[in-house]
Amino acid sequence: MTRMLTFSAVAVLLLAACSWAHSETEELSVSELLERANSNLVRSADEPILIEGDIAIDSESERNADPCTSRGCTWGKYTDGKVYIPYYINNHFSSREKSIITRGLESFSSFSCIRFRPSRSSDRDWLSIESQSGCWSYVGRRGGKQVVSLARQGCLYHGTVQHELLHALGFNHEQTRNDRDNHIRVLLQNVQSGMEHNFRKIATLNQGTSYDYNSVMQYHKYAFSKNNQPTMLPIPNPNVSFGNAKEMSRTDIARLNTLYKC
Repeated sequence: MTRMLTFSAVAVLLLAACSWAHSETEELSVSELLERANSNLVRSADEPILIEGDIAIDSESERNADPCTSRGCTWGKYTDGKVYIPYYINNHFSSREKSIITRGLESFSSFSCIRFRPSRSSDRDWLSIESQSGCWSYVGRRGGKQVVSLARQGCLYHGTVQHELLHALGFNHEQTRNDRDNHIRVLLQNVQSGMEHNFRKIATLNQGTSYDYNSVMQYHKYAFSKNNQPTMLPIPNPNVSFGNAKEMSRTDIARLNTLYKC
């Protein structure tokens, strides 16, 4: 009887710990979840280079190029006005994990002409959603099989799924916008050594929208900090809240619909 009570007590404590950990992560923004999931990763030689924390590139020559402005990277539209993007969810995800991913995929149909659909053998280009090292995606349509990594540990949240899918649809991070310096001051003195490239500006597709502090693509103020001091501050008002999004903002949606002419 004593042993049974002990086991029960341990079970209760484990459940409580799991519940606390889950509630803690639920409070984090998408950018905080991404940074946590992608920190201290041990990456294999066959995985792509990551820049800006979660954007995949195949070679160093791509580091300073935005594929959506240099070669075009959008997915094609069909005669019915919809953009159908094939996907395959790898079988190493559980049914619960697949449902989180599917919810993120399906969310796009409620506010845009984007329709993610299960892939077929006849599809030439498709997204392969896999659990590799961390959360990452290429920017825009690459051609053929295109991996979107959503690691089972740390990446399976609605907002992180939306974030990586927006990369695959052609969008970069908000803080790399070409007009970034009018809205965000980057404090490189607080950035981890070797991580300065995460704050480079590129010729982004802003689609005529204003800078969005609430974008799901905006990193939080301590991103890549080496000393717990801010790496970014909004200007002219440094007290403006930013980088706290847990899902796509209205501007994210407007930008997507403009790019794909929904």
